[in-house]
Amino acid sequence: MKDTQKSAKTTATKKRYGGFTDEEKAAMMDRVQEQKIAARKSEGESDLLAKIAELPEPDRTMAKRVHAIVKASAPALSPTTWYGMPAYARDGKVVCFFQSAQKFKTRYATFGFSDRAHLDEGGVWPVAFALKKLTAAEEARIGALVKKAVS
Repeated sequence: MKDTQKSAKTTATKKRYGGFTDEEKAAMMDRVQEQKIAARKSEGESDLLAKIAELPEPDRTMAKRVHAIVKASAPALSPTTWYGMPAYARDGKVVCFFQSAQKFKTRYATFGFSDRAHLDEGGVWPVAFALKKLTAAEEARIGALVKKAVS
């Protein structure tokens, strides 16, 4: 009789599984994308910080400040490197970047924006800015530009 009860119980609780609903599949895909982005951000940030650490002064200090400004102004951007320089991307595409004066043997560092940045103003607008030093006024301007770039 035990065998009869066991088989009846098993049959009664076994239901045919129809699979995940479209909503459940979409939620799982969203979660996978979130995890990929989080992994890229942590990897990208460690790579970016390593590149900043390699920079000579005063570029290193400016790059650290720019990094803090970008993180505060546009937390959705993912830290990465671009041509060996600190950069910030959205959906894998670079939006803004820092270029060392020392690496390119120029008299100033540069903070620039790619064509992905939303800085358009009429028919002509600046996409790169020379950085000699960062005061509170320059930091505020960079923050405002980064916010506008990702809007």
